[in-house]
Amino acid sequence: MKKIVDYRKLLNVTEAAELQELKSNYRNMMKTWHPDKFQDESRVEAEEKSKTIIEAYHFLVSIAPETRAQSVAEYNATTTLSNIADFEYKSQVLKITFLDGNEYEYFDVPKAVYVKLINADSPGRFARRHIYTEFVYRSVNRLVATA
Repeated sequence: MKKIVDYRKLLNVTEAAELQELKSNYRNMMKTWHPDKFQDESRVEAEEKSKTIIEAYHFLVSIAPETRAQSVAEYNATTTLSNIADFEYKSQVLKITFLDGNEYEYFDVPKAVYVKLINADSPGRFARRHIYTEFVYRSVNRLVATA
């Protein structure tokens, strides 16, 4: 997904970057771009840049392997024990809402996979086989809880 690549470029990290490296790069960039360091028109630019940096950091933390590892038990319980209540597809992002109240976003899902999900006799079984373990995901519930 272009968003993931752009955010990694912005924070100057690789796909294999650990949370500590991500945090360090984020802090250094915020020191450089903090709006309080600027005056006049450049302050507005710094505010926009700092908002983008913060958004990138939070997004990359939410999809980091370490973050997902912390909640893997909950994720596995949801994807194996709960049925799909609803799903939504937009710009290669598939958002699945489960009956237990959890929501997950899956990134870089091709439209063809989404069409197959819609046409599947059992969307839950199709998702378990072709979506849950194949795509980068993040919990939407945790984003709301921490915001």
